[in-house]
Amino acid sequence: MHFHAFVRRCQGATGVNVDLELVDRVRGWIDEADRIVVLTGAGISTDSGIPDFRGPNGVWTKNPAAEKTATLQHYLADAEVRKQAWQNRLESPAWAARPNAGHRALVELERRGKLTAIITQNVDELHQQAGNSPGKVIEVHGTMRRVVCWDCGEEAPMERALARVRAGEDDPSCRSCGGVLKSATISFGQALVPEVIDRAMDVAEQCDLLLAVGSSLQVYPAAYAVPRAHSRGARVVIVNAEPTQMDGMADAVLRGSISGLLPQLVGLET
Repeated sequence: MHFHAFVRRCQGATGVNVDLELVDRVRGWIDEADRIVVLTGAGISTDSGIPDFRGPNGVWTKNPAAEKTATLQHYLADAEVRKQAWQNRLESPAWAARPNAGHRALVELERRGKLTAIITQNVDELHQQAGNSPGKVIEVHGTMRRVVCWDCGEEAPMERALARVRAGEDDPSCRSCGGVLKSATISFGQALVPEVIDRAMDVAEQCDLLLAVGSSLQVYPAAYAVPRAHSRGARVVIVNAEPTQMDGMADAVLRGSISGLLPQLVGLET
């Protein structure tokens, strides 16, 4: 079922026209659902002060060269790329970011017993900080809050490595084996963890409602969660500031501030 109609609208606080009738309809779907899966992308964290990557004001949109630091081949081969990557990590606004109302709305879904899982493309751990159970958060692209040695596999808190950078090391190496240290995130050219992806697709196929929130739905395999859920008969709702290539598959598409819309959808704001 697809809901495409011209209905009453209002001008939201963000300057985006919000379809009030559709918001009410989606809220009803959430109330009816028992197994909700949420796919989140960078857009849910922008209101926490973390810029996205591919949006109009995205990190890579403004500075395409910055994408090199997130490409495994360049990172491992070029010490200068690693030095820049460490400076980027040190200066990342994510360290000061706090969960916003959009994150807290998903905590409410869990509190109500409706949330099966959050499949997140984000690496900021704001879902866990907001109060979602770590076991319900499937981090398909890893976490920026851990560091891993590319050679021996040892992991440690990222803060330890950043402290070494602040103390003057421009490319800190593994203290156990001398290998290359890297954020425990999935870089371009790096293999995803099969078990993590399998779990993400499994929960997508078992849900009765999938909310795709703040994702461009251009990055695979995470984006496959939408057609997987759709093919099994789940309702699909896309909440994003910009159009996505999967909007035509959705039962509802909502544009606007995610931190403004999600609380309305779960009934925290009316």
